[in-house]
Amino acid sequence: MEIERINDSTVKFFITYHDIERRGFDKDEIWYNRERGEELFFEMMSEVNDQENLEISGPLWVQVHAMEKGLEVIVTQGQINDGNVKLEIPMEDEKDEVPVDNNIVDMLDSQFAQDQDNDLEKDSSLSVVIGFNDFEDVISLSHSFQEDVHTSFYSFENTYYIFVTLDERYTDEEQDNLLSRMLEYGYESDITIHRIQEYGKTIIETNALQELKKQFA
Repeated sequence: MEIERINDSTVKFFITYHDIERRGFDKDEIWYNRERGEELFFEMMSEVNDQENLEISGPLWVQVHAMEKGLEVIVTQGQINDGNVKLEIPMEDEKDEVPVDNNIVDMLDSQFAQDQDNDLEKDSSLSVVIGFNDFEDVISLSHSFQEDVHTSFYSFENTYYIFVTLDERYTDEEQDNLLSRMLEYGYESDITIHRIQEYGKTIIETNALQELKKQFA
């Protein structure tokens, strides 16, 4: 995790999705599970405190940005004088400011949901990791599935996986139908593609089904 001290009361840190998973959290889990999101946040803040001596006490002002490779978090600690809270916040865009007092998890829920909604508006594609019980099932799929979709082929922990992306060329109904056909040969895996790419073996990076069909005619 990268930590940058902005001033005496503000710290910014960036954590990659790989680092999140290395800590025992699933990338999707932090969006939907309040308890796990809270656990991750305070684990990160504990590490920040160890390195930058910024303790979690009193009112906080927190920004969370979901980026392509990870999360960027800016935390500012407020100073209380005569019952008034003073915050020195180095913000560039006020619309992203989220004040937080006793319920940091609500902030995380709100900010994550906002960023996820923005991502959904930008990208209507569907990406799924499909696992296979046997290599022959992968070959059978390659010969029966003719549609032009983005696929990659991996092996991880003695299991084969196809990572498929059904892009915006297909409607939601068409995506569901195509995925259902592919799942006749395998099963939808709960292992993330990031974990497979990090610890598994890439066999065919692009056009996997087309290449398998050629190689095993």
